[in-house]
Amino acid sequence: QVQLVESGGGLVQPGGSLRLSCAASGSFFAIYVMGWYRQAPGKQRELVAFITSSGNTNYLDSVTGRFTISRNNANNTMYLQMNSLKPEDTAVYYCYTDVSISSSASRRRYWGQGTQVTVSS
Repeated sequence: QVQLVESGGGLVQPGGSLRLSCAASGSFFAIYVMGWYRQAPGKQRELVAFITSSGNTNYLDSVTGRFTISRNNANNTMYLQMNSLKPEDTAVYYCYTDVSISSSASRRRYWGQGTQVTVSS
């Protein structure tokens, strides 16, 4: 079983910064891609950013240059540094990771519980 625990959400003024964390724990063989989705009220869920096990990254166009995703493979933790936040970044942010629990097992996606980010003056 794999658990993802998120932290770091909250209320921030436009132009401010927040740092989200997502820590993976449990019994697994390997962690592959890790990433963040977000969902605002009345909108579809969208992929914000992801990072591969080798460190390659990809971002949603609207956050490129403002958000930075990173990971620490030693402690299975991922971060999302969010700068120059805008009201349209307001959403629940969910982390995910693709994990295999053994060398012969196929990959499976696990999700965090979600953390609210609100950008408002």
